[in-house]
Amino acid sequence: MIRLALETDFEEILNIYIYARKFMAEHGNPSQWGQTHPSKEMIWEDIARRQLYVYEKEGELCGVFAFLLGEDATYRLIDEGSWQSDVPYGVIHRLAGNGKARGVFASCMDYCKKQCNYLRIDTHSDNVQMRHLIEKNGFSRRGIIYVQDGSPRIAYDYLQK
Repeated sequence: MIRLALETDFEEILNIYIYARKFMAEHGNPSQWGQTHPSKEMIWEDIARRQLYVYEKEGELCGVFAFLLGEDATYRLIDEGSWQSDVPYGVIHRLAGNGKARGVFASCMDYCKKQCNYLRIDTHSDNVQMRHLIEKNGFSRRGIIYVQDGSPRIAYDYLQK
C-alpha cells in the first residue's frame, strides 16, 4: 500500500534512508547521497508539503519516495539529449527501500503512473541497481541533468501513450 507519509513515520523513514545510503556505498555508489542526504530537514519538509509517500507492507514501512507534480528546476536544463514532451509532469525523487520487501520500486511506479501520464526521474551514473529498475519499468534515458550541487545525473522519462 502506498500512502502519504505522516509525522509519526519520521523515525522509520530515517532508518530506511540510513539503510539505503549504506547499501549504495557498499554497491559502488558512495557519493550520490553520501552520509547525510536526504537531510532530516528535507524529510520534514517533504512530509509538511505532503509530497513524501511510504510503501507499507503488512504494517511495516518498507519504502519511501518523494513525488512532486509540476515543474522541477532540476529538469530545466538537459544536456546530451532532450525530453520526450513539454507537457506537465510528475517527478520521483529520493526513492529508497529497507531491503526487506521486494517490489518497492514497481509499486512506487504503479502509483505514480496512476497520478500522472508523464514522469521524470534521475539517478547517479554509479547507481547501477536504480538504473536497471528505471529502465526495466519503461523509462527512456533522455540525457544528463545537474542537481543543486552541480553534479551530473542520468535523466529518464516515461510518457504514457
